[in-house]
Amino acid sequence: MNEQLSTNPPQEPEPGQASEAVPEVVEPARADQVETVDLATRVQELIAERDRLAAEVQMLKDQLLRQRADFDNFRKRVERERNEILELAAAETIKQLLPTLDDLERAVRAAPAGEGPLQDYVAGIQMIYQRLMDVLTRLGLEPIESVGRPFDPTVHHAVDMVTTDEAEDHTVIEEYRKGYNFKGKLLREALVKVALKPKPSS
Repeated sequence: MNEQLSTNPPQEPEPGQASEAVPEVVEPARADQVETVDLATRVQELIAERDRLAAEVQMLKDQLLRQRADFDNFRKRVERERNEILELAAAETIKQLLPTLDDLERAVRAAPAGEGPLQDYVAGIQMIYQRLMDVLTRLGLEPIESVGRPFDPTVHHAVDMVTTDEAEDHTVIEEYRKGYNFKGKLLREALVKVALKPKPSS
């Protein structure tokens, strides 16, 4: 028996009768779209990580440069202080030797002229004086030239002043004790006699 197909249109639901819900068809996401979204997110994460690491590297570089500069300044300061201490020690030692140098210089000046054993003795004193002077000069000792120079209160100490026409006013005419500099700084002032110009007669 052949089945007859119904040609009747679907009947509308009567009022008050619930209609059957038609399920909504959701198209599944394509795999290539999901992969593209994940890849873009990963790229952004990697870029952020790169920027963070670059900033951290730069910060560490800056810290290293500052520490290196601080250490270099510290090393220079220590070296400078060390040199200053050595110079002060050398200057004090040389200052203690100056009276001996003065005695040798006076002995050479006071030696009588002549020949014989006495002159050999004087020559020996001169040699000792010159050797000591050479050593001290190499260390930085510098004699101050005074006689015939204008009086300079920064390096001269006037222990005598003489009125005379034979020298310029305020000129050193005699040196009682030699003055010295040490590496450009005053170590001992010279004791000198200074000439004064006579006052004009009224």
